Amino acid sequence: MNKTTLCTAILALGLLAGCASNETRTAAPARTEGGILVGGNGMTLYTFDKDAAGSGKSVCNGPCASNWPPLFAADGDRAAGDWSVITRDDGKKQWAFKGKPLYYWIKDQKPGDRSGDGVNNAWRLARE
Repeated sequence: MNKTTLCTAILALGLLAGCASNETRTAAPARTEGGILVGGNGMTLYTFDKDAAGSGKSVCNGPCASNWPPLFAADGDRAAGDWSVITRDDGKKQWAFKGKPLYYWIKDQKPGDRSGDGVNNAWRLARE
């Protein structure tokens, strides 16, 4: 094998390894700001009292999910630590923290808004 072929093969393997590592995410899908979980877009995340922790289910579907969009997970995302991935009734994947599915609130307009806390006495800020 000549030097050029060897360099090309090493480069190709490096690119393939990089692509493979992008297929599965095990890093947390959200971060904490002041003890509150926020999504990658900086928007506040919430939990729903009617979701049973650890059940692997979301009871917020249909019109509920239109107002409270889930924190979706990609097919390749994997659970790690306090983070888990549940399968929704529609077959889509959703992130959960400490067993509680996570949602955004449609009325929050910008990062830092927290207007969903206490809605219908059933929605809570997602806390670390």
